[in-house]
Amino acid sequence: MNCRKLAIKILNRVLDEGAYSNLILSNELNECDLNDKDKALLTELVYGVLRRKKTLDIIISNFVKDIKLMDKTILNILRVAIYQMNFLDKVPAYAACNEAVEEAKEISENDSKLVNGILRNFSKNPDDIEVKGNKIDEYAYKFSFEPWMIRLLFKQYGEQQGKKIMSGLNYVPRVSVRVNALKADYDEVFEELEKMEYEIEEGIVCPEAICIKGGKSIENNPLFNEGKITVQDESAMVIAPLLELEENMKVLDLCAAPGGKTTHISELLNNTGEVYSFDLHTSKLNLIKENCNRLGITNVKVAENDATKLNSDLVSAFDRVLIDVPCSGIGIIRKKPEIKWNKKRNDLKAIVSVQREIMENAWQYLKPGGIMIYSTCTLNKEENEENIEYFLEKHRDCEAKKAFIGKKDNLVYNKDGSLTIMPNEYMDGFFVAKLQKK
Repeated sequence: MNCRKLAIKILNRVLDEGAYSNLILSNELNECDLNDKDKALLTELVYGVLRRKKTLDIIISNFVKDIKLMDKTILNILRVAIYQMNFLDKVPAYAACNEAVEEAKEISENDSKLVNGILRNFSKNPDDIEVKGNKIDEYAYKFSFEPWMIRLLFKQYGEQQGKKIMSGLNYVPRVSVRVNALKADYDEVFEELEKMEYEIEEGIVCPEAICIKGGKSIENNPLFNEGKITVQDESAMVIAPLLELEENMKVLDLCAAPGGKTTHISELLNNTGEVYSFDLHTSKLNLIKENCNRLGITNVKVAENDATKLNSDLVSAFDRVLIDVPCSGIGIIRKKPEIKWNKKRNDLKAIVSVQREIMENAWQYLKPGGIMIYSTCTLNKEENEENIEYFLEKHRDCEAKKAFIGKKDNLVYNKDGSLTIMPNEYMDGFFVAKLQKK
């Protein structure tokens, strides 16, 4: 199967069946017999179409009466072709058109004629696209976001910052790795990666971070297999250091899978003390164990636990507590662009009550004088600042501390001391609040 057909197959699974793009793409890349160049094109087509789906659908809507009535596979054939024609320079427009027509023929002759007509008309006047509606609809076309999400960002951040956020979320993400101090020295790892002909640079804010700008898949790298590095976005790397960890502390990571922050905590504790790593989903616990084994970590206790239900055995048991709570995920759209399309406004409202339940329980697990970190990978203020405001009003024994990690253009320090990380080429959108128990 060529990479275009494979891209359409993956898009069908993600958009129509709700599969996770990163998981299904990874599986297909491991199983297919494509060369490295075609694997790169496949990745570009899948993520590119998911990233720009709204724009592509507005273009297609200029040539059909009702896009909702179209065959889903035909629609994805068109999306892939128009993405190639509009956003990629490597593939000539006629080639993208011809390949799409041939793929449509496998469904029906009429469908192939429809695809041919749409693509040839578009190629004649690619800039002559009508966007119906108001200013928000124009932004929907330009940035490829649903209107409700644009309105939300503008309401919460203002139009100028909202546009910056959308631009940031449309970046193709760079891969970042964290050097494991238990097994390796930062400078030695940096030099090894350079010898392996990776294009790299130092992290933006985290001393353990290395940004991979170019090179082969890092997860097939011997440094990764030996546990000297692990893949983690720099936005997630800032969390563990904010806990102010000291050796032999007892630490709880309440919503831990797949274990990136758990293992970072252990590394900063120098494998001392105890780290309790919990998650609701039993299937995900093995991921935490695998990561710990690979990284040489021995102080982690992994167990199934529902964070929304109070565990009386854990009350006042921990020096530090981390809750990276379930959230709407708007901050990680760079890596999971389907979030743009599979989230609804009501989903964002529904998750807040879950987050507050987790906060209440986590607070009871913390010793007096201890620190709790609340973090999300969303930019929705209802899940971030508003939750912190609610919690501080309710708990007089809680004091907000400044979550300071340095000064960069994309780091916004809020009035309550919390930190919002704006998405850019290097970092996901993230929110962090640091709370101390009096």
